[in-house]
Amino acid sequence: MTVRICILETDILRPQLIEQYKSYGTMFQQLFSRQPLGATFHCFNVVQGHYPDDSERFDAYLITGSKADSFGQDDWIGKLRTYLLARYQNGDKLLGVCFGHQLMALLLGGKAERASQGWGVGVHQYRVLSQEPWMQPASETFNLLVSHQDQVTQLPEGAQLLASSDFCPNAAYRIGGQVLCFQGHPEFTHEYSRDLLNLRREAFGETVYQAGIESLAKEQQGAQIAEWMIRFCMA
Repeated sequence: MTVRICILETDILRPQLIEQYKSYGTMFQQLFSRQPLGATFHCFNVVQGHYPDDSERFDAYLITGSKADSFGQDDWIGKLRTYLLARYQNGDKLLGVCFGHQLMALLLGGKAERASQGWGVGVHQYRVLSQEPWMQPASETFNLLVSHQDQVTQLPEGAQLLASSDFCPNAAYRIGGQVLCFQGHPEFTHEYSRDLLNLRREAFGETVYQAGIESLAKEQQGAQIAEWMIRFCMA
């Protein structure tokens, strides 16, 4: 079985990063190519107003990260909320990462807001709280690269918390077999994270920046999370 995934890009990379990293869609395609299950991808940048044709059908829709706030009032965010609610009501599978993780929580009755913990950057570790059949290869913890100052502070009704940390209590959740979301960025590489940290050093502040740079010595399990996502879509 080959899973067809629609990637809804909710950002355009900073100009200094585009030449090397292209786009979030490109980064996700490179990520999924490193896991063993079959998948094909079609990317649409919703910031620019691009969406699939109504006749197109996918096995899942993935909402990427973004420098925008999930609770923002931009016109494109409002249009995306309407589109995702229609997809949810249609029974489609939805995958959310960072901004997408927060937007899906908001859309379905939870809360996302600026976190009192401040910026999370670099490699963070999460505890797995629920072992699901599609979470193969299984593990009790996993590391992901992160870059966020917003968090989901209340899960939607009926959501099951899958992973947590002291810094980010609602780090991953699912809603039935339809919605699966992660705060961390499985598509990030250490190189991209380092370049982003260097680019935003002043905005992060020296303490956060240095801690983020030091954390890059740790491995991260983005490819494993990508396999979980594909298995979730196949379940």
